[in-house]
Amino acid sequence: MSDAGSVLRSRLITCPHGFSTRRGGVSEGIYESLNLGRSALGDTPERTAENWAIFGRAVGIDTSRFVHGLQVHGNTVRVARREDAHGILETCAATEGVDGYVTDLPGLPLAVFTADCVPLLMQEPEAGVIAAVHCGWKPTAADIVGEAIRQMASLGAKSHRIRAAVGPCIRRCCFQTGPEVPAAMERLLGGEAADLYAPDAEAAGKYRLDLPGAVKRRLTQLGVPEDQIDDLGECTMCRPDKYWSHRAMGLRRGSQANIIML
Repeated sequence: MSDAGSVLRSRLITCPHGFSTRRGGVSEGIYESLNLGRSALGDTPERTAENWAIFGRAVGIDTSRFVHGLQVHGNTVRVARREDAHGILETCAATEGVDGYVTDLPGLPLAVFTADCVPLLMQEPEAGVIAAVHCGWKPTAADIVGEAIRQMASLGAKSHRIRAAVGPCIRRCCFQTGPEVPAAMERLLGGEAADLYAPDAEAAGKYRLDLPGAVKRRLTQLGVPEDQIDDLGECTMCRPDKYWSHRAMGLRRGSQANIIML
């Protein structure tokens, strides 16, 4: 991936896209500075809207209207249509409770919010299909990656042609979990998760888990070639100077956004 200050891009995805950092915006205080979260988190609507305009200019996408919604850590992936697009300060009933989007419509931006969870952007260039997916551990365990690829396939995409990019997220170094999370990854991956977690040497009964590794493992299981998966490799919790992290900051924080458009 390439790092251009407030925005990171994948070396594999050729259409307009970007993963945000917390840098380069106009918000102040605990939201300093590029907070792209919905206004319910507490930043002023005016600053949130201006941050989205800044982010849009940086990625080359008109962000006055785009597809987004309230994420609920489920595995629902919606085939987005133009009527799903709305402004950052607006809501759309059709996109509330959705954690991933796919589309084959040019000029329709798809976005998901993250602050530790894995952001996954995908492109199938030949079919002209893209996806934006929010992969927290619960959506990942519920196979949101598989659902996203199934929805892409419904629009003509082939898994062996998909290019996938994993953005900034919490990594194994910081992602401490209970035993239920490794168990869920074992169920998802059919026994291919053993190298993705280990007991936490600092806390009895806890584990450290490689969540982006689980996402990438599921992608390869579903036919996406390993050399067509790009991973930024940075940990949001390790870099609070650069990223918003829910585990490091709680609710007193902003949010990253991750966007893609044909």
